Amino acid sequence: MASQPQEHEKESVIASLESLVGYDITSSDSASLSAHPVENNAITPGHKAASSWWRRFFPSDDTIDRLFADENMGNYVVIRSTGQEIFEAMPLYVRVGMHLLFYHSRQSSLLRWSSVSHALISLSQHQGKLYDDSSDPAAVRAHIESFVQTYSIPLDELAQPDLAKYPTFNSFFTRALKDGARPIAPPLDDPAIILSAADCRLTVFPTVDEATRFWIKGQKFSLSALLDDESVTAQSLSAGASLAIFRLAPADYHRFHSPVGPCTSGPTKHVKGELFTVNPQAVNQDFNVFTANRRDILHSTWHVTPTSKIPYAFVAIGAMLVGSIGWSTPASTQGSTSVRRGDELGYFAYGGSTVVVVFPAGSVQWDEDLRKNSQRGVETMVRVGERIGNATGR
Repeated sequence: MASQPQEHEKESVIASLESLVGYDITSSDSASLSAHPVENNAITPGHKAASSWWRRFFPSDDTIDRLFADENMGNYVVIRSTGQEIFEAMPLYVRVGMHLLFYHSRQSSLLRWSSVSHALISLSQHQGKLYDDSSDPAAVRAHIESFVQTYSIPLDELAQPDLAKYPTFNSFFTRALKDGARPIAPPLDDPAIILSAADCRLTVFPTVDEATRFWIKGQKFSLSALLDDESVTAQSLSAGASLAIFRLAPADYHRFHSPVGPCTSGPTKHVKGELFTVNPQAVNQDFNVFTANRRDILHSTWHVTPTSKIPYAFVAIGAMLVGSIGWSTPASTQGSTSVRRGDELGYFAYGGSTVVVVFPAGSVQWDEDLRKNSQRGVETMVRVGERIGNATGR
């Protein structure tokens, strides 16, 4: 990888990265939330209609969506509850910026320069400080209210619906939901059921081979690289292992939960790495997103029956503008901990992020609608607690 762009190129590249998050990193007051506009920034990007100069050329939203999809500048997702297929909303400047950063391969994108890669990490760290800034409560509330309006966040789901009670933007972004907002799929007494670990865009694959054929295009992807451990994959999670990939978008509830249980879990393993986007614009290209990014790995044993135990791995992956993965369960720092199906495990700070869950070969089967969508290269929108599969033989 080349170490540096030319000086005139570097200035343009860094300016482009800054435009993705909406601030000037050289500004002395850029770490204060009050220094940033309430709208048209990384927290609350403007609606598509707010930047509609291109409508003179493409008056139809459908026409624009098809153009972006054809040029690998966006993706369709299926809403599971209705079966409707929609084009995922994203600000134009973010869509184009990710295309420039992540299209085709690292060797041919802007990320071939190590200084650009380092800038992504620096911007992510700076952005994290910004979203943890509590110095101006009025500015914090204004940004939260704009975010709620932009993404139509239902306040009646929240454990704390009073927006004035959130001291920072990240405290709202990692918001808790009230009891019953995400009910566990029945039957509640069947430990063989697998639940969605997050509000997310989901893909599922019965084998790693199928995952790399239809979805993960990074040439260096392997289970041993994902889990950062050759011995674990050799012992229990072979190449035929099943995968579920839960991608969280900024608008989603950003806490993640145990998809199975009862389990014995912990502790977690932290792997340092990059902060590439987890959007399909990168995952579907020759970028080793899941194996290069910063991630935490939790190994667990799922007690399906008193005599049937299934080892599995839960991998929380950070992404562009997400430097923080938090854990709610003591399993993150202690040894063996009991976890029930649906229990909260942790959270992601602001941005997009992903969870990958890995089960041994032949141990689980995914619901047919999810598998069919995944084989078409289309994610399915699901919510925490929804059934997505089950242990085999049940």
